[in-house]
Amino acid sequence: MSQSMNVVMKEKAEKGGVFTTKEIPVPKSNEVLVKIHATSICGTDAHIYNWDEWSQSRIKPPYVMGHEFAGEVVEIGKDVKAIKLGDIVSAETHIVCEVCEFCKTGQAHICKDTQILGVDVDGTYAEYVAIPEANAWVNPKGVDPAYLAVQEPLGNAVHTVMEGEIVGKSIAVVGCGPIGIMSVAVAKAVGASKVIAVEVNEYRLNLAKELGADVVINPMEEDPIQRVLDETDGLGVDIVAEMSGNARAIDQGLKYLKLGGRMSMLGIPNDKISLDVANDIVFKGITIQGIAGRKMYKTWYQVKGLIESGNLDLEPIITHRLPMEDFEKGFELMESGNCGKVVLYPDSSVLEKYK
Repeated sequence: MSQSMNVVMKEKAEKGGVFTTKEIPVPKSNEVLVKIHATSICGTDAHIYNWDEWSQSRIKPPYVMGHEFAGEVVEIGKDVKAIKLGDIVSAETHIVCEVCEFCKTGQAHICKDTQILGVDVDGTYAEYVAIPEANAWVNPKGVDPAYLAVQEPLGNAVHTVMEGEIVGKSIAVVGCGPIGIMSVAVAKAVGASKVIAVEVNEYRLNLAKELGADVVINPMEEDPIQRVLDETDGLGVDIVAEMSGNARAIDQGLKYLKLGGRMSMLGIPNDKISLDVANDIVFKGITIQGIAGRKMYKTWYQVKGLIESGNLDLEPIITHRLPMEDFEKGFELMESGNCGKVVLYPDSSVLEKYK
């Protein structure tokens, strides 16, 4: 095996990334080395690539970007027990301490000492990545690796939509980026009564329709508050799944959320925002939930079950497949909004097989 590999690095504290080389990591005793077959671009990666305020406060270059992936285990550490050479794995990207109060009480997804793959440690825009055995999720063989790579963001959608009652409930998905359109599909698959997609980009509104949205709203063309109220007998939706991180969209979502409703928030605002706490939160008696990643590992089993049920179609979600060296085009697509999931391939032969 060559001692170096191709990677996409966040080399400097500025917008962009660099296609370069780095030494292949040597797995620790509790880690496995994975040859990456496919890695997809996440909204978090776009925040980091664009070097927004959140990234500036969190990211410490230089390091390898990326965290959503699937690949083959090619080396295992001496203390690895369950993972085998040749296994096809994805990963839970939150690397946790396993010993704190949160980890010991079923809340590892909010472990105070969490390190995130591709955020705090070297990630998956690379030919190889080393991950703890505890984070490896074994997949069936023979499946398109793009579908396996998007299980991690799909888990975000599942966690957001299913973190409360959903069967027979109305839901507005605000922001139909890749996780938003997944949330539309998940909500339909698990029995939401009405799914409303709110998005400014027509390409993504059309994707939301394809994935089952009953109503689509472009807030640049009509008043989303009035339209949602019209669609819900004046009561508002039971659930708002907030994926946009947009201050105005969040404010509007609180206004068309039903009394006693639930707002589950995954989107990351670029800056602090101002809200009418008294009228939109306290007096309405609503619940606001922060959604941090996936519940470990409850959400992964929910994702597995949904996929195996046949009720969730991932095909429309994967809209672009690119060689990893074309990562800049991938980020341009993300910025334009004219895409669903963009998947990068470190190995061109894998791309040729599945494109």
